[in-house]
Amino acid sequence: MERGTYIAELDELQPDRDVVLTIGMFDGVHLGHQNLIHQVRRRGRELGGQSAVLTFYPHPRAVLDPESSPSYLNTLEERLDLLASLGVDIIARLRFTRELSRYTADEFLQLVLRHLRLRELWGGPEFTLGYQRQGTASRLAEIGRGCGFVVHQVAPLSIDGDVVSSTRVRHLLAAGDVAAAGRLLGRCPNLKGQVVPGAHRGHSLGFPTANLATAPGRALPRDGIYAAHAILNAESYYAVVNIGTRPTFDNGERLVEAYLLDFDRDIYGRCLELCFVQRLRDEQRFASAADLVAQMQRDVAQARAILAHTEACA
Repeated sequence: MERGTYIAELDELQPDRDVVLTIGMFDGVHLGHQNLIHQVRRRGRELGGQSAVLTFYPHPRAVLDPESSPSYLNTLEERLDLLASLGVDIIARLRFTRELSRYTADEFLQLVLRHLRLRELWGGPEFTLGYQRQGTASRLAEIGRGCGFVVHQVAPLSIDGDVVSSTRVRHLLAAGDVAAAGRLLGRCPNLKGQVVPGAHRGHSLGFPTANLATAPGRALPRDGIYAAHAILNAESYYAVVNIGTRPTFDNGERLVEAYLLDFDRDIYGRCLELCFVQRLRDEQRFASAADLVAQMQRDVAQARAILAHTEACA
């Protein structure tokens, strides 16, 4: 039986067993992150110790330069769930603050060592720690020699000719290429949120939609129409999702609306997850509601054909 993952703030942990650790944001928990964490987990077991992930919240740039902060691929809760699904023993959360940003690599690792008995520290290809990223791999190895731990760095992972990174995933989502983003994530890009009341225009057209309230700062795919799986109470439904401003109705507000095929229940206030499979088309302004309905019928037929050959959030 798999051991459960213990999730806590860093300062709640006690250094009672040897730990193999990796540190980072891990936004998106993409295949590069997964490769690194699988190696950390393997080494923890080989050494008879524990595997651990230390993850920050919020993103450092959200604290130091909010205007340039990237959009999030996951909420913190989603990130913790994804990390736990990889089977690590410990996930340590650490709130990133301006004070923490001024720590040198030595000071930061002393903080870690107060709460984790560090045996090995693993990082990705560009892994650095400390003020102005001065804790390079060579500097961290030097610190490790004095503190009794070893530093390892994994090679970058490339897919479709590109190095897998959170930045690359964000760029693909911004371009609307959810299929390519999914190949880097190892699963469909998703959005979770509460279903909230809308203008009911979809219902009047024969296509009642669920309007999704998304987390502030969350990365959304480019405006357009998508085929997606909708997950409600662990049940999966085919869906056509519109992200955008509904130009036919001059609304202007950016919304995420999902039409669940073969579904007619009231789900206001419920949590809905959308797993994006493929982009169908751009948003369009139609001359009439009848033209819009005709196009939506074509969208539904296309989405049904696509989704029949995919699994939800695969």
